[in-house]
Amino acid sequence: MSGRDSGADGGSDTGTILAAGCVLWRRSAQGGGVEVAVVHRPRYDDWSHPKGKLEHGEDALLGAVREVAEETGMSCAPGAALPTLHYVTKGRPKEVRYWAAEAVGDEPFVPNSEVDRLLWLSPDEARARLTYDHDRILVEALLTALWPS
Repeated sequence: MSGRDSGADGGSDTGTILAAGCVLWRRSAQGGGVEVAVVHRPRYDDWSHPKGKLEHGEDALLGAVREVAEETGMSCAPGAALPTLHYVTKGRPKEVRYWAAEAVGDEPFVPNSEVDRLLWLSPDEARARLTYDHDRILVEALLTALWPS
């Protein structure tokens, strides 16, 4: 839990955009493995993990779970913390905290204004579909969290 204060636009006192999300996963129906959810955001025409800006004063983990629900319509059980990503977007630094999160329940995906498609893919297929290299790193981190060596 972060305890950080964020502004109305997901910004911190330092000007950094604060966001959170989850690498959403489920057990594969084919047995043994997992599938990773990837979402398509028409606004950016990209494939990513469910994530979004934190609301003012919002805890990062609660924000991550909220974003999964808003973007996918699904409930999830958060697990291990995954790497925090830092990058610059539109000239501002951005920090995105991530968690592994298992999808629970069987809510069907309904396209919405933020996400128009959701695919459940094998980890290899997810890495190939994701638009950004930093999102691919999170798939590796998920697998390490689920099956530590």
